Amino acid sequence: MATKWTGGHSSSILCLNVNTEGLVASGAERGQLTLWDGGGAPLGQLQFPEAEDVTSVVFSPCHPSGLYAAHGESIALLDARSLKEPVERFHVNEEEINCLSLNETSSFLAAADDSGAIKVLDLANKKVTRSLRHSNICSSVAFRPQRPQSLISCGLDMQVILWNLQKARPVWTTNLQEGEAEAGSPQVGGQFLNPPLAHSLSVASCGNVFGCGAQDGKVRIFRVTGAKFERELEFQAHSLGVSQVLFLPGSSWLLTGGNDGKVLLWDLSNDIGKQLKSPAKSLQRKKAQAPASTRKDGKLSKANEPAGVLPKLTIPHGEKVNWLCCAEIKGSRRVLVADQSSSVSVYALPEP
Repeated sequence: MATKWTGGHSSSILCLNVNTEGLVASGAERGQLTLWDGGGAPLGQLQFPEAEDVTSVVFSPCHPSGLYAAHGESIALLDARSLKEPVERFHVNEEEINCLSLNETSSFLAAADDSGAIKVLDLANKKVTRSLRHSNICSSVAFRPQRPQSLISCGLDMQVILWNLQKARPVWTTNLQEGEAEAGSPQVGGQFLNPPLAHSLSVASCGNVFGCGAQDGKVRIFRVTGAKFERELEFQAHSLGVSQVLFLPGSSWLLTGGNDGKVLLWDLSNDIGKQLKSPAKSLQRKKAQAPASTRKDGKLSKANEPAGVLPKLTIPHGEKVNWLCCAEIKGSRRVLVADQSSSVSVYALPEP
């Protein structure tokens, strides 16, 4: 059963984040922002005067009281110790921001928006250092742990892109639609009935493995090697679109949330565990051991597909999932779920 955190919002909650001290931030429709303690009590609330939806919130990894909040086309830097007027404002995106990501050194902030643009802010100089772009809405962007100049993005153009901030062009790109036809996806007039529009990204703590959730209900796990990445694993996770994916810190456990109202926990240690521990070495061994017939044009063939990936835990949440967050509360891990309601749902997670 879920514990409900109430009293912080009157509108649908769109995003969540937790800092290293266990403080939780939530952003909602109509410009609402709330801070919560680990027990679910609201500690502070802020109403942005423009009443634009707060679509992404992220705490600074280096300064736990620093909170960045995207509302409309703007980004506000707030002091979580005193939730008042923004300490600083940035207006560098031209359309509504969908996702914010900070690198581990808190030196760069990436903001992905509806125009497909990703604006990368150099926070020391307070200016845009890179403008990257998708051909359609950019739904998610994530810096890679241990690699402060490297980030991954995905969008409704079905592209997943690896970027290096030293270059203004993609380092590596994959189209999720490629290879779907031979996999048997139904088509009408050459169009896929349920195209894999990419909604969410999460990078594992090692920085070399990341997951992507898409509109076709599938989760795709990729492994980065050098300047490119390859599809490591693909499985049907939800009956409707996958709105959220989240690797739990320091593990090969993955949380997914879907438009089907379910939250699922996956243990991928048997499939990608070796890569999480030593990705480069295990890749070399895997390539050396794999027969040539198992790969075709760099794509995974039937021989590489898992016999069946099953969830370790199924939470029948019942509402479309807007955001997932993992927090340590009273000595145990919890998953925090934002949905169409004005409350945060909290579920216990098993120990790894």
